[in-house]
Amino acid sequence: MVKIEKIIENKKQFLDLLLLADEQENMIDKYLTEGDLFALYDDDLKSVCVVVPINSETCELKNIATYERYQGKGYGRKLINFISNLYKYEYKTMLVGTGETPSILSFYENCGFEISHRLKNFFTDNYDHPMFEDGIQLIDMIYLKKDLQNNRNLSQTGKTKQKKLRDSIIPKDSKITE
Repeated sequence: MVKIEKIIENKKQFLDLLLLADEQENMIDKYLTEGDLFALYDDDLKSVCVVVPINSETCELKNIATYERYQGKGYGRKLINFISNLYKYEYKTMLVGTGETPSILSFYENCGFEISHRLKNFFTDNYDHPMFEDGIQLIDMIYLKKDLQNNRNLSQTGKTKQKKLRDSIIPKDSKITE
């Protein structure tokens, strides 16, 4: 049975899993203390995520990671659904920042996030080594946002606008599955 727990103490015990999504410990240290850490168990630990407040209306999903052998089984989506429902009473919007990896962007879009904006050179300016995901070097941070107050699916018009925005942010040679 799937169970999600908020972790209050000894958050660093989950460092091995957190490092799968953010591979530099000092970057994790910047948000782990102030963030809410959640662990998803299905018999044993499968996934974790960290959410931090940005302001009175916005929170940010700073880290979400699932052990590789359990990826693709819906655990990440379950965590996102859980935190979206939990934080919708406290915040209007949830942000998440990620690299320019089509599969990851598609995952977040399928979880109800929309492309918001880009932070140029985030990964090259803030990490002490080049980072790669699915063979792509991470340079810019792509931010996505989710309206927590209105969890309805995007209309066809909204999907068209979202695709245009995504196309303006993501280079033409990147492919994202719809």
